[in-house]
Amino acid sequence: MGKIKLKSEKSSRRPIADKIFKIGATVAGVYVLVMVVLLVFQLFSESYPIWEEEGLSFISGTDWNAVEGRESFGALPYILGTLVTAALAMIIGVPLSIGIAMFISDAPAKIGGPLGFIVELLAAVPSVIYGLWGLFVFRIYFKDWIETPLHDVFGDSIWLFSGTPFGLDIITASVILAIMIIPTVSAVSREVMKAVPQQQKEAAYMLGATKWEMFKLAVFPYSKTGLIGASILGLGRAVGETMAVTMLIGNATGIAAIPSSFFKPSQTMSSIIANEFVEASPASLHLPALIGVALVLLLIAIAINIVAHLLVTRMLKVKEGAINN
Repeated sequence: MGKIKLKSEKSSRRPIADKIFKIGATVAGVYVLVMVVLLVFQLFSESYPIWEEEGLSFISGTDWNAVEGRESFGALPYILGTLVTAALAMIIGVPLSIGIAMFISDAPAKIGGPLGFIVELLAAVPSVIYGLWGLFVFRIYFKDWIETPLHDVFGDSIWLFSGTPFGLDIITASVILAIMIIPTVSAVSREVMKAVPQQQKEAAYMLGATKWEMFKLAVFPYSKTGLIGASILGLGRAVGETMAVTMLIGNATGIAAIPSSFFKPSQTMSSIIANEFVEASPASLHLPALIGVALVLLLIAIAINIVAHLLVTRMLKVKEGAINN
C-alpha cells in the first residue's frame, strides 16, 4: 500500500511539473515574439515623420542632407553599403572558417583543443579593438601590399579596382568583418563536423578516399545544414556590426556612399546611425531619418533569418526524402 501511495503521489506531481514547464516555455516563446513586435512598432512610430515626408522614396533615395530647410534623406547608399560589405565578408570569411573547422575537427586532440580555444577566444574580443587594430595597423599594410598592387594592375581595366587606395574603404572594412565572423562560423562548423559519426569517416577511408574526399563524401553531406546555419550566424554578425565598420569604411554620405569600387569610401546603416545620432535634432527630420534607417536594418536582419530558416527547412525535407527513397 505504501508503494502504491508513493507512486500515486509521484504521478500527481508530474502533471503539475509538466504544466509549469509548458507555461514557462510558452511565456519564453511569446516574450521573443512580443519583443520583436514592440521593436518594429517603436521604430516605426519614432520614424513615422520621415515616412510621411519621403514615403518609399526614403528607401530608394540617395540624397542625405541634414541642413535645416534643405533636408533630404535617402537610405539606399547605406543599404547597399551594408549588403556589399556583408557579402564580401562572407565570401572571404566563410571558406576560411570552414577550412579552420576542418583542420581542428580532424587534428589530434593536443593540437585541435588549444587551437579551438584560441579561435573561440577571438570571439570575445570587443569590436572596437578590431576597429582600432584595423585603423592603426592593418589598413596601412593592407593598402601597401594588397590595394595598391591591385589598383596598379587592374585599376584601368576593371571598375571594381578603380579609385585611389587609401585604406579607409569598402574592402578594408569587409576584411576586418571577415576576421570578426571567423570565430563564430568556425566554432559552430567545428561542432557540426565533430557530430558526424566516426564510422562514416572510416567507411570513406576504407573505400580509398583521401582526406579531402572523406570530407567531401562523408562530412559535408551530413553537416551541410549545420554549415549553412553557421554561415547565417556569421552573416547576422556582419550585417549588424557597427564600431569596426564605422572606423574603417570611410564614412561617405549621400550618393558618394554608393559602393562602386572596392577602394571607395562608403557607409553602412549601422555606421550612419553611430556617426550622426548624437548630433541629430529631434525637432527636425534628421532623427526620424536615422530611426528609419534602423527600422530598415531590423527588417533586413529579420528577412535574412527567415530566408535562412526556409532554406534550411527545405534542405532537411530534401534530405529526408532522399533517405526515405
